[in-house]
Amino acid sequence: MMRFNPRIFFDQQTLRRFRAVLNRNKTFYSIFLLSVFAILLSAATLAQLPAQTMGEIQPPLSTRGAEIVDARKRSVLLRGVNWFGMETETQAPHGLWARDYKEMLSQIKSLGYNVIRFPYSVQGLRANEISGVNFEIGSNRDLQGKKPIEVMDAVIQEAGRQGLMVLLDSHRLNNQRIPELWYGDGFTEEDWIGTWTLLAQRYKNQPNVIGADLKNEPHGKASWGTSDRTTDWRLAAERAGEAILKVNPNWLIVVEGVENNVPGQQLKQHWMGGNLEGVRRFPVRLLVKNRVVYSPHEYGAGVFNQPWFSAIDFPRNLSTRWEKAFFYIARQKIAPILIGEFGGRQVDQTSKEGLWQRQFVEYLKQNQLGFAYWSWNPNSQDTGGILRDDWSAINQPKQELLNQLLPVQTMQAQK
Repeated sequence: MMRFNPRIFFDQQTLRRFRAVLNRNKTFYSIFLLSVFAILLSAATLAQLPAQTMGEIQPPLSTRGAEIVDARKRSVLLRGVNWFGMETETQAPHGLWARDYKEMLSQIKSLGYNVIRFPYSVQGLRANEISGVNFEIGSNRDLQGKKPIEVMDAVIQEAGRQGLMVLLDSHRLNNQRIPELWYGDGFTEEDWIGTWTLLAQRYKNQPNVIGADLKNEPHGKASWGTSDRTTDWRLAAERAGEAILKVNPNWLIVVEGVENNVPGQQLKQHWMGGNLEGVRRFPVRLLVKNRVVYSPHEYGAGVFNQPWFSAIDFPRNLSTRWEKAFFYIARQKIAPILIGEFGGRQVDQTSKEGLWQRQFVEYLKQNQLGFAYWSWNPNSQDTGGILRDDWSAINQPKQELLNQLLPVQTMQAQK
């Protein structure tokens, strides 16, 4: 046991004064020395702790019950934004007509986010040209002449330098719309999986790329647990997940829900990608264990006025819906839940969307759920973004709401 020697920390005159106090009040002196010792021991312990306790995460990530954990098996909470554009006709992240891409990443980081969900299209990654980028702005000149996939390289590398993780998202097949299934619009399942294996190989040694969100918002004919190879999204996710992990066994495999077509589902209606009721009977099975993360999408009445927003017990009915749709997965420690998208223009305490969004943020906070907010971009027509229309100023009411979920709030970054 270490012996505490006060002479190391105090001069002789100070010690004499403390001895005088000791003669009058031994209890006071003992408490004082114990307090000093505790402070010094705490400082020494903090200095010896691994860097992650100071906000760093050690990849690769994996899962443990309802948690995502890093290489040191420490719990990781992903808190991020969606920065879209590469899945559109510009084939590059939006906003680069107004901002330096490195500056954009720095602002995301400064607000306390630690991950970017980065949508792309299969068509875009096969293309040779980008548009919508002002090459006269700062570091954007480095993107001139690059192909879309090389722009992706540059953003990912800079995100890594700034301490941001990236979750890749197969958002579209072509550049125009979100398809019901993982094939269509002129692309096959082989095209979809082939693009994923290309990316898994390309970023195998880029540790801040943490995983694959396999397909954005399966809906329409997409089913779960039906055993129909042409529509059963769960089976397609298994095929893609296995192919990716053969190339890169360290990625998380992020699987969204469907819309309907789940045998025995309890809720009549869901958002596209929001129905994970099928996991209870038909979980995604992969040979590499501890890699699956389930990822519902959730929106308010500003996107579409779903029937539950007009129910007599709104907004009290929301938590029951969330439990049945997806949260039972985390509660039963089947796998982690990452909310891949949620967002909306209204954050007030009177509108349906504002009430929904506030209650959902509180739900995420209480249940320690990770998320990627839709969106960073202000040009999402039905939700708006964290950025204002000038692509620089922060939407303060929205960010103040999200601050409840973030570990760091930097006043300078929010100006």
